[in-house]
Amino acid sequence: MQQRTIGPYSVSAIGLGGMPMSIEGRPDRDRAVATIHAALDAGVTLIDTADSYHLHADEVGHNEELIAQALRSYGGSTDGVLVATKGGHLRPGDGSWTQDGRPEHVKQAARASARRLGVEAIGLYQFHRPDPTVPYADSVGALVELLDEGVIQQAGISNASVAQIDEAQQVLDGRLVSVQNQFSPAFRSSLDELWHCADLGLAFLPWSPLGGIARSGELGTRHGAFQQVADAHGVSPQQVALAWELALAPVVIPIPGASRPASIVDSTHAVDLVLTDDEVTALSHA
Repeated sequence: MQQRTIGPYSVSAIGLGGMPMSIEGRPDRDRAVATIHAALDAGVTLIDTADSYHLHADEVGHNEELIAQALRSYGGSTDGVLVATKGGHLRPGDGSWTQDGRPEHVKQAARASARRLGVEAIGLYQFHRPDPTVPYADSVGALVELLDEGVIQQAGISNASVAQIDEAQQVLDGRLVSVQNQFSPAFRSSLDELWHCADLGLAFLPWSPLGGIARSGELGTRHGAFQQVADAHGVSPQQVALAWELALAPVVIPIPGASRPASIVDSTHAVDLVLTDDEVTALSHA
């Protein structure tokens, strides 16, 4: 599969977002593991997760443990797989989301994630979402300590503005490697952050790159231009959306969520879809 970089790592240009396998509507464990194995079979070497990807309050880290199980049980080599996880965003178990960006929480959460993933050092750890009650520099400062202590190998941020990207890069003394923001045909307000990452050489990881769990299947209906291009190429509109995102900048690595093997396999075919400049322009203005 086509490769892109996160820091010194070379990873697949399409990653796997693990959230749908652990929250509302999640599949049974066998299907979830089969989905991860299908992604690995297709050449995916980036898997995204977070300690908050769970359903009930007493199962923090559900998705991390699921991914660790799938990697252990996979029949092939997983040496080149980069697991990226996040901390600082919480699910109390009532369907809501909260933040805890206190440095002591971020550091504790990272160590707990490493234990669940069964690794000595997390390949990529990202501060999940800014906490309005905690200075951003303090939260990111926890990543500095985690890097220096060897708990994590690389540091990233998520749901960040351009100003926060610059602040994080300053706090981390140039060691920021990735930004994970929402971006899709339906949600383009992170375009400035995407371009900023391209200028700085930071990996930009669009989450919900197909518009979200509930709406990804309706992408072609909601966005007719993507369906038109899909029809012209004989592929799914989901592949077109991912190919369009990949064409925007060489730092873009979409991480579509999946809960079925067929879904992630279809998504990986986007790396083979070559859009013309006119198609990319038309989709960008659609």
